[in-house]
Amino acid sequence: MSVSGIGMTSQRARMRMLERLKEQGIKNPVVLAAMNAVPRHPFLEESIQQRAYDDTPLPIGQGQTISSPYIVARSCELALRGQQLERVLEIGGGCGYQAAVLSKLAKEVLSLERIAKLVGRARVTLRELRINNVLMKNVDGSLGFKAAAPYDAIVVAAVMPFIPDELKLQLKPGGRLIAPVGAGESQRLIMVEAELDGGFRESELEAVKFVPLLSGVI
Repeated sequence: MSVSGIGMTSQRARMRMLERLKEQGIKNPVVLAAMNAVPRHPFLEESIQQRAYDDTPLPIGQGQTISSPYIVARSCELALRGQQLERVLEIGGGCGYQAAVLSKLAKEVLSLERIAKLVGRARVTLRELRINNVLMKNVDGSLGFKAAAPYDAIVVAAVMPFIPDELKLQLKPGGRLIAPVGAGESQRLIMVEAELDGGFRESELEAVKFVPLLSGVI
């Protein structure tokens, strides 16, 4: 993977990506600035880097994908809720791109990924980009990471059949959990808000398509 090279000529493509995100309804200027600040191509194999700024998921190996720029921006905008985030948990870290974007919105990002090869590559890319506030862990994140809870936001990057209570309880009061829920072709993006009285409010958002969240570490 190369951080330089394409990066020197990709600014026009990144600006087109930003304009497209605005047309798709992404309005938060902090999120748009984060999407502009983090190049997407270094997280991809060189053979497909020329497609990095297209609005599509792309393969990253091990049967996994990098989410489309819109889904990353949408998830981040929902998680941010217009406030500075202290600690964010990401489940399904993959190649590290979404964690890198979240790093511009939060003081600390903990990203969980079950596939060791992806974690190794993500750590290298994040280091090359000098992103120092992301911790990638090679663990089973299907139930979150209680030891570092509570979190201002939890962003899940793989589809779950349902959102377990154990995961909701890792949110700070006022925090948000963003996750795709469903199976196959029937998936929706869900937002869970942790209310100050200890309850939770769920909102069903748009249709999405993610790879499934699996348990175990490989």
